Amino acid sequence: MVSQKKPKLSFKIWLECEGKPLLGKGGAEILSSIRNEESISKAAKALGMSYRYVWGYIQDIQKTLNEPVLETFKGGKSGGGGATLTECGASLLDRYERLERHLREVLSDTVYWEVESLKISARNRLKGKVVAVEKDGTTAKVKIEVTVPAVVTAIITREALEDLNVKVGDNVEAIVKATEVMIAK
Repeated sequence: MVSQKKPKLSFKIWLECEGKPLLGKGGAEILSSIRNEESISKAAKALGMSYRYVWGYIQDIQKTLNEPVLETFKGGKSGGGGATLTECGASLLDRYERLERHLREVLSDTVYWEVESLKISARNRLKGKVVAVEKDGTTAKVKIEVTVPAVVTAIITREALEDLNVKVGDNVEAIVKATEVMIAK
């Protein structure tokens, strides 16, 4: 029996330094929270983590990099303490967030994954109905009325036309490349 549930693509990423784990999702959340709260203790509280855990995580990052990712300011009874990301810490967080954003965009691009499953590189696809087919020697001209509405004409080989068994009235997709329009059925 085939499952009715559709699998969803997911990913986990982390940054490494000389083969050692450096920053993953949890670490990025810690750095982000410190950046926003300007305090290790407030960041830990906002994340529901202990101060000791957050401080230990920061120490591990700094030990691996051999460079500070935070600049801390001592407070006292009157307050005034806090923490900010150093240039290194901000750069590390920025690199992680950019990579995560990029991967999330790729995974959310359903057209890309549909095309990927067809093993073609084109990403611009237009669904439509074949309104005319003309055969001429080794080529065939297929006119497709796309739902935009517009009519797109694809010049394909006669062999491709016959392999796809394209005929007037078929619902197809026009797959647009910079140099040509292909057909998928």
